[in-house]
Amino acid sequence: MKIAPLLVLIALLAAVGFFADGFTATNAQQVPRKPVTDTSPDAVPTPPILDQSDDVIEIDSEVVNVLFTAQDRKRKLVTTLKQEDVRILENGKQQEIVAFTRRVDLPLSLTILIDTSQSQVRTLPEEKEAAKSFLESVVRPSKDEVAVISFSGEATLEQGMTNNISRLRRAVDRVNFVPPAGYSGGGVVVGTPPVVGTRQQESMSTAIWDAVWVTSEEILGPAPEGTRRAIVLLTDGANTYGTKSLDDAVNAALKAEAVIYSIGIGDNFYRGVDKDALNKISENTGGKAFYPRDELELRKAFDQIQEEMRSQYLLAYEPIDQTQDGSYRKIEIQIANGVLSNENIKLTHREGYFAKSSDNKPPATRPRKSN
Repeated sequence: MKIAPLLVLIALLAAVGFFADGFTATNAQQVPRKPVTDTSPDAVPTPPILDQSDDVIEIDSEVVNVLFTAQDRKRKLVTTLKQEDVRILENGKQQEIVAFTRRVDLPLSLTILIDTSQSQVRTLPEEKEAAKSFLESVVRPSKDEVAVISFSGEATLEQGMTNNISRLRRAVDRVNFVPPAGYSGGGVVVGTPPVVGTRQQESMSTAIWDAVWVTSEEILGPAPEGTRRAIVLLTDGANTYGTKSLDDAVNAALKAEAVIYSIGIGDNFYRGVDKDALNKISENTGGKAFYPRDELELRKAFDQIQEEMRSQYLLAYEPIDQTQDGSYRKIEIQIANGVLSNENIKLTHREGYFAKSSDNKPPATRPRKSN
């Protein structure tokens, strides 16, 4: 294995916008993909910021890249951390950091995933307006791309990856609750009497984890290298249908190197919001869950997501264990600076990654946590 001397390697990596957060899992065995219906129309020194223009450097050993954010006890972003302020552990063993920098300008590959099931009817108009404002403030036509997907019992691609704001706005406008035949809303029966069958069941159900899984596999998995991949999930978290579990959705997001930001919006007339599920899928992928109580808080949640995606650190290390076995490796970043450790700084990052694997090995899954 040919590895450059440490100082040279650090200098080279710091000069390049290499990879995005995390490793590349292109060697993992592919899971059969579920198709998506496409309806889209035509005074402490600040760490250096990487230059995005240079080419990627190829090295012989695997390098794991981890994006993370830091917040103080008042939830204000901390932007002055240095490499010596943190340590990283893989499966409980401390690793040697080979690069550390603050990333504020990564290109985004983002998907807005909107729940259009019956339980979202009352809140959907506010969600759509906030989503459009978010897109208008976030998308940079020269760098970023966004897709829009709606889902109930099945997922529908309203707009594939694009940097065209007008198309994205139209896609969000198209997102609506479509009542099935026989649906009774406000005492009014719509259409013909209900039918029995899979289509009727899908239209009245919510397959959240299927939607996250197929988004990770079909939309974000093929996204260009060197981009920040994220899903903004608007839902109440009540999964009532589908073939995928919450763990399946988390695994798919991790393999696509996608962070999930959940916005938990529900109607108390139905089930409210399943905070446990949304907290789990967000925290396991390095994101956060928000629970706005009104339209103003909803817009603030979108603003915070934007701010966090633009104010992150990139840490890189070469794992001590270079075995390409496709196994799940748990990651933990800790504050190593004694002074800072007393300031209750919270570090947010994905909880692990999947190592590369040879072609004949099946895809790994994360170990389940015991209750």
